[in-house]
Amino acid sequence: MANIQARFQLDWPGFTLDIDLALPGRGVTALFGPSGSGKTTLLRCVAGLERAPQGFLSVNGEIWQKDNYWLPTHQRPLGYVFQEASLFPHLSVMGNLCYGMKRSANVQASALDKPIELLGIGHLLDRKPDRLSGGERQRVGIARALAVNPRILLMDEPLAALDIKRKQEILPYLEHLHDALDIPILYVSHSPDEVARLADHLVVLEGGRMLANGPLAETLARLDLPIRLGEDVGTVLDAKVGAIDSDWHLARVDFLGGSLWAREHGIPIGRHVRVRVLARDVSLAQQAPGQSSIQNVLRGRVDAIGNDGHPGLALVRVRVGDSMLLARLTKRAVAELGITLGQELWVQVKSVALME
Repeated sequence: MANIQARFQLDWPGFTLDIDLALPGRGVTALFGPSGSGKTTLLRCVAGLERAPQGFLSVNGEIWQKDNYWLPTHQRPLGYVFQEASLFPHLSVMGNLCYGMKRSANVQASALDKPIELLGIGHLLDRKPDRLSGGERQRVGIARALAVNPRILLMDEPLAALDIKRKQEILPYLEHLHDALDIPILYVSHSPDEVARLADHLVVLEGGRMLANGPLAETLARLDLPIRLGEDVGTVLDAKVGAIDSDWHLARVDFLGGSLWAREHGIPIGRHVRVRVLARDVSLAQQAPGQSSIQNVLRGRVDAIGNDGHPGLALVRVRVGDSMLLARLTKRAVAELGITLGQELWVQVKSVALME
């Protein structure tokens, strides 16, 4: 059952936000879409920084906006993380964290312990912001947002200002937050990698309106609205590392429906991972493949067939156990193989992207 209900309408010159959303009350919901699609505006409406007349907002049973009632931002129990940490330069890290607590009178000093541990900033507490890296500053900014013991965390492209190295540094901490926090996180991002790695739920926006809203894997597998994860459409599987082949530097990842081999990245057996499989890396066969360079072969059933972006191409959705994969085929191949709904086929996966 959805625990966040949000309905906003704003009319500005050249832009209209018209949103009616039901979202889960825990986990990471990614707000995804091109620039100007309304992601940040929606986040600001939830925070109360933009006031949408006659809007409605309920967060885990608490009404923050309804009819003429509107709870001001400073009274909303939320944390907000911006693209830039915007720390006070004259205060230490600890001083910045304590300052963030002042707006919440009922929060005890011990409330800082968990954010400090989760973000790994205990050794930075005495430093001033000018002695922190970009990734460290952003981790402090996130800890400051959590210091108020929020009931929802809003994150507006928190990694956008960081280079690739700093993004890779901070992503494991964001994954840790995902596992450790029992509150909903609304996460605005342009990055397909961040969405695939962090999100449980996906909202796709375009032109101020919602195009899709649902669990990540299910939404990515929709054929009526193929969503590109960067350069191509594809699906994301929740999996665990089941075995390591040290001789060939490969890891076997097990998911609901089968197993796939991927390049080994030092992730221990038993660790939860996500696997991204792009449609261009999946092929289908009527008969079990013989000797081939493709090491990942699964048995699946055709679940849906749809059009792709080119008139000569099709997307075929295949159910493998309880999981879904997408395959891009030419329409001629679909016809020659006689692919129909419900047909059992062999699924060959050429390449797998492993995300810790």
